[in-house]
Amino acid sequence: MARPEINRRQFLSAVAGTTMAVTAAGLAAPAVAGAAKGMLVPPGKIGIQLFTIRNLVSSLGFRVVFEELARIGYKNIEFAGYTSPAEPGITVQQIRQLLDDNGLTPIGSHVGLNAFRNNLQQELDRAEILGLPFIGTANEPVSAANRTVAGYQAAAAEFNAFGAAAQARGIRWYHHNHQNEFRFANDDPNTRLYDVLLAETDPKLVFLEMDIYWAYVGQHIAPGFDPIDYVVDNRLRYPLFHAKDGRESASANGYDIVEFGAGSIDFQRFYSAIGSRGRHYSLWEQDNAPNTPAEAGGALGAAERSYDAIYSLRG
Repeated sequence: MARPEINRRQFLSAVAGTTMAVTAAGLAAPAVAGAAKGMLVPPGKIGIQLFTIRNLVSSLGFRVVFEELARIGYKNIEFAGYTSPAEPGITVQQIRQLLDDNGLTPIGSHVGLNAFRNNLQQELDRAEILGLPFIGTANEPVSAANRTVAGYQAAAAEFNAFGAAAQARGIRWYHHNHQNEFRFANDDPNTRLYDVLLAETDPKLVFLEMDIYWAYVGQHIAPGFDPIDYVVDNRLRYPLFHAKDGRESASANGYDIVEFGAGSIDFQRFYSAIGSRGRHYSLWEQDNAPNTPAEAGGALGAAERSYDAIYSLRG
C-alpha cells in the first residue's frame, strides 16, 4: 500500500476553518495534568467512534486521522469499518500497526448483523488481528414489523450464539442501542423490548454499549424508565458507552444531536450516579459532526472540543 504523503501543513489546510484554524497548540491535550480529583471519565478511558469523523477517514486515511486523534488525547478507537479510499488496499494488519505507532488502543468495532450471520469467523479473525477486546453491532435486533416479545427472544438467542463464538476466541460481543429498543412490544404494551433483551441474553456472553443519547430519546418516546437504572442494576454488562450529547427540542425524538457539552443531557449526573470512574470506556460519537472545514473547524474541531468537554467532567 502506498503511503499517502500528507504533511502537517496539508492536514491543517484540509480541516481548518477560515476563521477557526486548528493549530498545533490547540491539538494538544488539555493543560490540566493527570487525573484530576473527581474526574468522572479518566483520560485513559476516553475514545472515539470513527463513524463520527468518517469524512476524514475517507479523505485522509487512517494514518493521518490516528496521528491527530492521538495528538488531541484520545486513547481508544471504536471502528465502523476497516477501509478508506485514501488508503486503497489497506489491511487490518496495517491498521493495527498504525494504532500501535500512535499509542492508540482498539477497543471495539461495529459490524452489521448480516456480517455476523454470514461471516462470523472472518469478523472474529479481524478482531483478533486488531486486538479488539470487544466486537458487536449497532443494528436493531429485529425489523420494525417484528418488534414483538417473540421477535426479541429469537434475537436474544442469536446474540447468545454470537457471544459464545466470540468468547471462544477471547473476545466479548456487545450490542449498541438506538431508541427503538426501548419501545414497548407490538404485541404487549406492558413489555419493554430492552427488558426482553436483557432478560433473554446471557450476561456472560452478551454485553451492552449504552448510547446515552439514544437511551434518553428512548425515555422520551416510551417513558417509564431512567437510563441510569439500567446501568446501576447491570453494572458489569456495560463496559462501553457512547458519550453522545443532545439538546432538548420539539422534534419527535425530544432531542437533537449536538456536540458534546453543548446539549442538555446531564452527563455529570449520569456518570456520578453509575460510579463510572475507571470502570467503563466512553467513546465520543456525534452522528452529525461538521463535515466541512468552515463549520467550526470541521470534524476535527468538534473532536477536540468534545474531548475537552468529556475530560472536564467532574463529580
